[in-house]
Parts: sequence; C-alpha cells; structure tokens
Amino acid sequence: MDAQGRGRADDIDPADQWVLNPTTGEYELRLTPSAPQSPVPGPRRSAPRSGGGGGSASGATRSRSAAPGRTAPAEAPGRDVPPPRRRRGAPEEPLPGRRNRRPVKKKSKAKKAVVWTGGVMAFVLIGTAGAAYLYLKHLEGNVTTEDVGNVADDGFSKDEAFNILIIGTDRRTGAGNEGYGDKGSVGHADTNILLHVSKDRTNATAMSIPRDLIVDVPDCEVTEDGTTKVIPGTQDKRFNTSLGQDGRNPGCTMKTVEELTGIDVNHFAMADFNAVKTLTSAVGGVEVCLAKDVNDPDSHLNLSAGKHTIEGEQALAFVRTRHSFGNQGDLDRIKVQQQFMSSLMRKMTSGDTLTSPTKLIKLANAATKALTVDTGIGKASTLKDVALELKKVPMKNITFTTVPVKDNPAEVVKATVVPLEPNASQVFNMIKSDTSFTAVKAKEKKEKAAVAARLKGTKSAADEVRVRILNGGAPGGSAQEELTYLQTEAGVSKSENAGNAEKALTKTTLEYAPDQADQARRLAAIMGLSGSAMKPGESVTNSQGLPTMTLTLGEDFKGAGVKLNSSSATVPNVDKTTANEVKCAS
Repeated sequence: MDAQGRGRADDIDPADQWVLNPTTGEYELRLTPSAPQSPVPGPRRSAPRSGGGGGSASGATRSRSAAPGRTAPAEAPGRDVPPPRRRRGAPEEPLPGRRNRRPVKKKSKAKKAVVWTGGVMAFVLIGTAGAAYLYLKHLEGNVTTEDVGNVADDGFSKDEAFNILIIGTDRRTGAGNEGYGDKGSVGHADTNILLHVSKDRTNATAMSIPRDLIVDVPDCEVTEDGTTKVIPGTQDKRFNTSLGQDGRNPGCTMKTVEELTGIDVNHFAMADFNAVKTLTSAVGGVEVCLAKDVNDPDSHLNLSAGKHTIEGEQALAFVRTRHSFGNQGDLDRIKVQQQFMSSLMRKMTSGDTLTSPTKLIKLANAATKALTVDTGIGKASTLKDVALELKKVPMKNITFTTVPVKDNPAEVVKATVVPLEPNASQVFNMIKSDTSFTAVKAKEKKEKAAVAARLKGTKSAADEVRVRILNGGAPGGSAQEELTYLQTEAGVSKSENAGNAEKALTKTTLEYAPDQADQARRLAAIMGLSGSAMKPGESVTNSQGLPTMTLTLGEDFKGAGVKLNSSSATVPNVDKTTANEVKCAS
C-alpha cells in the first residue's frame, strides 16, 4: 500500500505525513513518528510474513519465535515496532525516554520556496506548477502540455533571465463556464501577460498586452494529428487573434509577442476561466477593495464600496468586469486584474495557508489542473526548477505594467489601440536589457549626482546640442528610436537620423570637434557614455548646414533611453504598480 492508501486507511490525511526537517530545511515524508524520513514518496514493500527476511521501507518488523521455555523480549519502541499511529486531531505523545522538544522556530528555505511557488505563478492567474515541490509527480499528471516546436525552448536554464507568456483564453471550457466569454469562441488570447524574471532573480516584470492592440501576426507552424501546416500571417489585426483564429496555437501567440517587442519568449502557460475560480477557492478567498459600489449586469458582480473577500464565481466576475471601472474599456479592466493578482499573491505569501501541506496540495491540484504549458517546462524536474527560481524574487520588486498604447488613429469610432512611442519601445528595451523598474529610481538618484559632478562647468543646454545619429551595429530601427527619445524625452531637439554607418562598431562612439567638447559632455551625460566612447575629431555638416557631432550606435547599444554605463534607464511615463501595493478598484 502506498503512502496515500496507508494514510487513508488510518484516517490520516496523506498531506499530514509531510513534515519539515529543520536540519535540511525541506519537507519530507514521515510515515510514523519514529520511522526514518524519506525525501520523496515511493512505493512501500509489503510487510513480510512470519519468518520472512528483511524489513519494509517503513520499518515493519520481522516475526520472531521465542525459544522454548523463554519469553520473547519486548520490542524497544522506536526501533523495529512503530508506536501506535496518531489519529488526526489527537495530541502527539512523546516517545519513552525522550523529552518533549519545542518546535524549531526557523524560517526554512523550503517554506520560502513553497510560498513563492504558489505566489508567483498564482499572481498571473494561472497557478503554481511549482507547488509540486511537495507533490511533484502527482501534479505532473495534472498539467497538460502542448508542443509548439522550436518556438519554445527545449528546457529551462537556472542561470539566465527568462520570459514566460501567460495566456488566459475566453473559451467556454469547464463546468459552469457556459455563460462566459464569446459563445462559440475558438479560444482567443483574451488576457495576456509577459512575465520577465531577471537573471539575478532580484526583480520581475509582468507586462500586460491588451487584447485589442493592433499587431501583425506572423506566419506560424502548427501540428495536428502528426501533420504540420503553416498558417499564413495577417497584418493590422487584434492581438487576441494570434490564438485560436484559423487554428493558431500558443506558439503563434509567442511569435506575435516576439515580433511586437523584440523580446525572446522562452515558454508559455495557458489557462481558462476555471483557473481563477479554483485558485481563489483553494486559498479561502482573496481580499479586494472597491472605491465605489459596483452592480455590473454583464459580469454579474454586485459589491458595495470597501473591502471584500471573494472566491470562485464571484472572483471570476471581478476580473471580468470592465463596464463598471474607469472608462469602461479593456485597459481599465487590465488595471483591476493586476490589482487582483497582487492581492492573491499577498494572500498566499502572508497567511498560514502555505504552512500546511494539506492546504498546499489542495492549492497545487487546483492550479495545475487549469494549466497548459509547452513541453519544455512540462516535466516534473523542470517545474520544480522554475518554482525554485521564482521564489527568489522579492514581492516588492515585482512590477505590473501594461504596453503603453494610444487610440488607433485609423479608426473614427475608437475600438482598438496601437503602441505609444517612444514609451512602448522603452518598456520593451528595459525588459530586453534585464532592467528592473523597481531599482531604477535608486540608481537614477545616484546617477544624477554623478552627472551633476560630470557636468560641473558645462554651459551647453540639451537644446543646444547638435548631433546626427548613425546605426553602426545596433538592432534595426535603433537610430530612429534613439532620435525620438532624445527629442521628446531628453530635450535634444537639434538631432537627426543619418541612417546606417559605413561599418559596424562594437562600441557606441561620439565624435566631435574641439569646439564642441561642451556639447559632447552634455550628450555623454544624457546617454551614459564612458570616456572611451568620446572621440575628439572633426564635425560634419547637418541638414541645416551647421556643424554637428556624430553619434554612432554600436553593438553595445541597449535601447532608447537606456544608459550605456549602467543597467538602468529613465523610467518611461507608464502606469505601473508593485505586488506589495494595496489599491482600490475605481
């Protein structure tokens, strides 16, 4: 009989047989109070009959026959014969000859791993495959995998930054979901979040992508019943059509994100409506805050202003509501969803839910049953690795933001949006360069002091700087993106795009004439150029016939607004919040 069967036979919840080993800092399976601990659950051999050889894995004893005329010695408790099992709720009695020991009050690494395992994946409304830290093999059977070919990585690297695309579909699958979403929907990409986790695991960014964002959907390959076919791409279509439409799979959505942002997407995780309902019920409800009364006839959310604890159907209604918040559009609904995710995350990391193996298993089962992932992270060992990396990120350093957008100028009746530049490119570049939104302010303060010292005695203002920009090895379009940033954000209005350089450069350089040294120092401070990047030389004539400096963007160029001498950037003017902030939906 396995551990689960044995626990049920004795009215002991199988989860209660998992205990924290204070020495190793890990949860381990303890079958009896005195039995040796095993780090993973496994099959138990049947206890041998009388005269059989060898004890079972759980410490079952051999049958011994007393010699004639002698009395068989009593078995020593705690050695061969296990003491009577304790039923749930009954106090545990100390073993003979041992003192009662106080529990070790130590925050173990395992406990933190469990907290983050649940928290980080749950905050994206998908759930925590990582709670499989306790019951990994069982949970693996819950997870559905989908092969998207070489679009996703084959495996998971613990030494690099990683990006997981979280997709919530509007497909009416699951019991009780017949009235949600679009009737007959093939499962479009309704809720989309690109989760970036930094290489050093100090921060993460969850960037929402509006479903009504106009994008180009590239060609993509899908495989059905062993047959591979190419689905032609489309131009100027809603982002949500990148999934389901014309038979597109999550790999098509991943490729669409990569083409839109220039960010390499490593993996995807997808869920339906049941994810929100089951997760919130598993943790006993999530606290939300409303700035006003809400009675929405479309989502059926009916709550008064103030704080409420919601779960199940009511939680799903909350995240689906849009006509009662802000401008009654999808962008304001995204803000409410981000507030909900933060609250769910706080609930899972601050309460005692995750200190109980029983509750952990309930949560993990609920989450993974609603989850579909690519084959690269579908294995038990890989899910565990993802979980352990996610748990390292401090909650205060997890930023929620949305792709900066504006109304589609091609529409008379505004229904869709397009990227707002240069803000959108700045956000994308921050993620590509592994730059933290939360650490930027502190770094900016430090850098401003350094810039002030560097500019001491400099007379040229930003609007007096004349410079032409060449692309000499940076990604395509970088010269124009940097020009837009310099003109609109940095005040360098006398700048122009001069196209591509004659040859590629490894490092970005600024060439200037001796009488332009003052302007050069000003531009170097704006861009974070090092001394080695400054090249005294000759000026050139710009389109107005005036002498100007030449800025050549090299392979080290990190993106518009990102300083070359650090990993920080000027934070673009976008809405953002962190997971530890409490806000009320309005």
